Parts: sequence; C-alpha cells; structure tokens
Amino acid sequence: MTGDREAPRTGLWLVGARGSVATTVMVGTAALRAGLTRTTGLVAELPELAGTGLPEVADLVVGGHDLGTAPLVKRAESLGEGGVLPMRLVPLVHDELEAAEQRLRPGYDAASGEPQGEALARLQGDLESFRDEHGLVRVVVVDVASTEPPVDAAALGDPHSALNDLDTLDAALAAGESPLPASSLYALAAYRAGCAYVSFTPSPGPRLPALEQAAERAGVPWAGSDGKTGETLVKSALAPMFATRALQVRSWASYNMLGGGDGATLADPAAAASKTASKSAGLEAIVGHPVDGPMHIDHVPDLGDWKTAMDHISFEGFLGVRMTMQFTWSGCDSALAAPLVIDLARLIARAHEAGRVGAQSAFGFFFKDPAGTDEHRLSAQWDALVAWCSEL
Repeated sequence: MTGDREAPRTGLWLVGARGSVATTVMVGTAALRAGLTRTTGLVAELPELAGTGLPEVADLVVGGHDLGTAPLVKRAESLGEGGVLPMRLVPLVHDELEAAEQRLRPGYDAASGEPQGEALARLQGDLESFRDEHGLVRVVVVDVASTEPPVDAAALGDPHSALNDLDTLDAALAAGESPLPASSLYALAAYRAGCAYVSFTPSPGPRLPALEQAAERAGVPWAGSDGKTGETLVKSALAPMFATRALQVRSWASYNMLGGGDGATLADPAAAASKTASKSAGLEAIVGHPVDGPMHIDHVPDLGDWKTAMDHISFEGFLGVRMTMQFTWSGCDSALAAPLVIDLARLIARAHEAGRVGAQSAFGFFFKDPAGTDEHRLSAQWDALVAWCSEL
C-alpha cells in the first residue's frame, strides 16, 4: 500500500452504492488510505500477485448509482452497530463518506416507467461525468445490487430476441422499448462509457449474448458472476478432496440462512432461483458426476448482515462403506465481500489497461459461476489467477 503520492487515479463505480457491501467498501478504502486498518482479506495484496501493476487502493475514487437515499454515514453507523465494521472507524472516515455521498447518482428503476434508451443515456452520462470531473484515468463498474430473477429461457432461446443480438437490442431501445433486466442496462451503460464491468451478483448483467457482443465492440473486459464468499467457497475447496481421493460423493445437502437485504431479496422465489443456480453450478463439475441433495436459502431477519450455512455430505469409500461429513459456516457477508470487490476493481482496471477484452476467465477464483471457464476447483482457480498476473 502506498499513499501521499501523485498517481493516476481510478474510479470505482458501485451499482447498489448505498447497500451494505458498497458501504463497507467505502469505509474500507477510506480506512486503508488513512492507515487505520490492515489489508486482511485483500487477495491482491498477497505476494503471489505482487508486481502486477494494479492501481493502489489509495488511488481509488468511489462513486455509484442507487435507488435509495439513506445517507452513507447513517448506513455506516448502522453497520457498525451490527458488528459488520468497527464503530470506531465511522467518525474517522466521516469526511470521506460525506465526499462519496456527493458522487452518488440515482439508479434505474424499472417501475418508474423511464424508457431504457433514456435511462441508458443518463447512466452513461453519469459515468463519463464522474471520469471527467475527477480526472480519472479509467472507471470500473461493479454491480453489488440486489439479486434479480433469471431471464426467461424462452427469450434466450429466440434468436430474434433483443437479448441475443446487439443490433436488435439497439433498435428496441431506440423504439422506446425496455427489454433488459436492470443489471444488464447498467452493464451496457458501462460499456458505452468505455468502462470495464464486474458482476458480483448472480443477476443476468453481462451474461446475455447481446451484452457480450457489446463488451467486445467496446473493447473492454468484464468478469463475473456472483461473488464466492461463504459456503460455496468452502465447497470449492473441499469437493476436490473427494474427487482426488476417489471417494464417491452420493449427496450434498445445503441449508443457508441469510439476514439483511440479501436475505430479504432471496425470500422471493424468483430471485432465489438465480442464487441457487449459481451456488449449484460447480459441484458436479468438480466431482465429475451428478450429486443428489437439496439446497435451501431462508431469510432470517434476526441474523442481520450475517449468514450461516449447514452442509451434510454423504460419501462412499472402499468396499462401498458409507461415511458422512458435516460442516457449519457462519460469516459476515459484507466483511467477506467488500475486500473481494476492491480486489476485482483493481484487477479489472489492470486488465483494461493491458488491453484485455471480454470475459476474464482467470478471475474465476472470485466467483460461484465464473464466466469464460468451467473450472470450479479453488486451487486451480488460484493457479490461473497467479498465472494471469505473472503474464503482466
């Protein structure tokens, strides 16, 4: 970490900027810049990734979009009261939070009736103004907003759908239609403004074919999807053990309890479908065969910003002997996610600087449903990330 020096500054634009994760990111970057906390949890600060030329945390300028209006200082105080971040930090970074408040802009609300073509121009303009007003060398956009339902499979199966072809999408937007999920509209605005993009949620975002085409045409990199912070992180480290020891995993049942805004969002079965699909994506790929076992996500408001997962694994060993393993994972969602958001912002900025375009498969280490790769084993993903950094 370095500070007190003249250096090109990089913009970090957060979609969902008043949420728990985004607020923790803002408190964290301010605390790191002032030397008030350590770099614990920041993967990009590990020796294996040193020398990659990433922008320093001290050189990040944070802004964002959000539909809410709650002041950032109040959000930080609430997180401090809930034990998500040290309360002592809030008054120490008060001025930085107030400054960040001035850089936040209203997001896109589908219920408002604003045509998406107009919203796209507005969101794009916000990003360009942010870059110009603060003299930023580049801006990266990270989506940490609430999870959206998956896109209708019939629309994705229609070759004439605006979701599948960029030219058709542009025509639809020009005609006043609104075909995109909000997360994809934010991604398109980022590309049109020349910004790299990270999808930290399981929302459709950049994963639609038309959006992948948009990133290619804009010549920008993107990464996603769905940050791997808790139970799936454990699963991606543990499941390879069974595979490499030739043990047959018969079932893997998971029960997840979430509080806070994320838990409330996932209480909606439509939104939960995106999360459960993302969480389930890697296990079969790792062990090499289908695995039985239900996965449940329940909203428990009392947990606040904390989450708990309980897993029961049934496996078979030599001579067909049945055995089991159980584990419980409990963690603070925002404290786990925020350093990864900072890591990804720095990495995708470096990818942009290096001229990389499209899905960055080497960033799969951070995601439950990694774009551009079928690799889900945590150690192999780590090797790929280290190799990517070594190339630079």
